[in-house]
Amino acid sequence: MALAIGVAFVGNNFRFKQESVTALGPDGELAGVLTLPPNGQARGLVVMVHGDGPIDATQQGLYSPWFEGAAASGFATLSWSKPGVDESNGDWLSQSMDDRAAEVTAVIDWAKRNDDVPTQTIVLWGASQAGWVLPKVVNSREDIDGVVAVAPAINWLRQGRFNLESELDHEGADAPDIARAIKDSNRTRKLLDREAPYEDYIDSTTSRDPMTEDRWSFVQRNFRADAVRDLTASASRKTPVHLMVGTHDRNVDVTETEKVYRSTLGSYLTVTHLEGTHTLARPIMEENDLVGFATGTMWPRALLAPRAIADYRTFLKTGLA
Repeated sequence: MALAIGVAFVGNNFRFKQESVTALGPDGELAGVLTLPPNGQARGLVVMVHGDGPIDATQQGLYSPWFEGAAASGFATLSWSKPGVDESNGDWLSQSMDDRAAEVTAVIDWAKRNDDVPTQTIVLWGASQAGWVLPKVVNSREDIDGVVAVAPAINWLRQGRFNLESELDHEGADAPDIARAIKDSNRTRKLLDREAPYEDYIDSTTSRDPMTEDRWSFVQRNFRADAVRDLTASASRKTPVHLMVGTHDRNVDVTETEKVYRSTLGSYLTVTHLEGTHTLARPIMEENDLVGFATGTMWPRALLAPRAIADYRTFLKTGLA
C-alpha cells in the first residue's frame, strides 16, 4: 500500500503552480483555474476551449499533462468549467457555437483586464467540438498568436455519421444491425431538419441511449455547424495553427480534417500524427478500462500518446508568430 501511495504521489506531482480564479463570461461568473510555471512567471497564456460535454476546468485532472507542458514552455494556462458545471453560471446545453465563441472572447477580455494574468502572447488550445469555435475566435480578434487544434471536427452531421459507422465497425456489428443504426440516424436527421419537437424524436428513435430533451435542443441548435467558412475567413489572420490528430480516432474523420485545414490554412498550418485516440490517449487506455483507470490514478502523464506533450511544447516554443 505504501509503495502504491508513493508511486501515485510521484506520478501526480506535476510541475506547475495552480490557483482558482473566477472569470467573467457573457452569462456571469465562470469558475476556473490559472496554471503557472513553478516560478510563477509566464511569457504568455494558453486559453483552453473544451470539447463536448459537461467539462470542468481541469477535465477531472486529465488536463494536468497539458498544463505541465505549457508551464515547461513558459506559458500559463487558463481553463474554466463550462456554464452550469461546478460553480459556473449558465447552461452549456443552451449554447450555440457562436455562443461558445463569445464566451471565449469574453474570458480573454477579462484576462487582459487582469494584471495577474500574462496575456502578452495568447494561444488557443481546443479539442474536438472546439473545431467549430476556434476559427470564430481567431477571425473576430487580432490578438491570437497561435492555435493548437486537437482532433477538431469539420461538419457536425458528417462527424456524427463517421463516429456511428466507426463504432459499429469496432464492435463488429453485423449487416442488419448496421442497417438499423443507419436508418435510425437518417430518421433523426430528418427530424432535426424540420425542427421536430422532442416527443417526435422519442417516438421514432430505436436507440438504447436516446438523447435527453436538453441534449435534443442543443443538437437542434448546432447540427448545421460546419467549420469551412470560419476556417477560410480566419486564414486571413495568418495565425499559426498546429493540428494534432490521433491515428486511432473513431470520433472524427481526421483525414477529412487535415485535408480541409491544409486547403484553407496553407503554410500557416503544421500537423502532427500521433498513435492515439480521439483524445490523444494511448489506445490501450480506452480499450481496457482497468488499465485506463490505473494509469489515470497512478501515472496520468502516461495516458497520452508518446510525443504528444513534447510536440505541444515544441509548438509553444518555436511555432508561434
